Amino acid sequence: MPLLRVHLDSDPATARRVLHLHREGGVHHESREAAREQVWRQGRTPAGDPVFVGITNGRRNVQLLYDVEVYSDTGP
Repeated sequence: MPLLRVHLDSDPATARRVLHLHREGGVHHESREAAREQVWRQGRTPAGDPVFVGITNGRRNVQLLYDVEVYSDTGP
């Protein structure tokens, strides 16, 4: 199944918290659900849970990065 990379705008404090949770084996449920909603808004159907893959290096404009498997027969 294809992967869709999702970029979510965030602030540096939240990005650090999400990264820390991920490293400790946890999940930031709010950002994961936001990634899932963004996939739906793009007209695709998620095939699984969003997987956190990292954050961007921006000082002010930080983004959370998620990969989401999507069904290939949906979307544009």
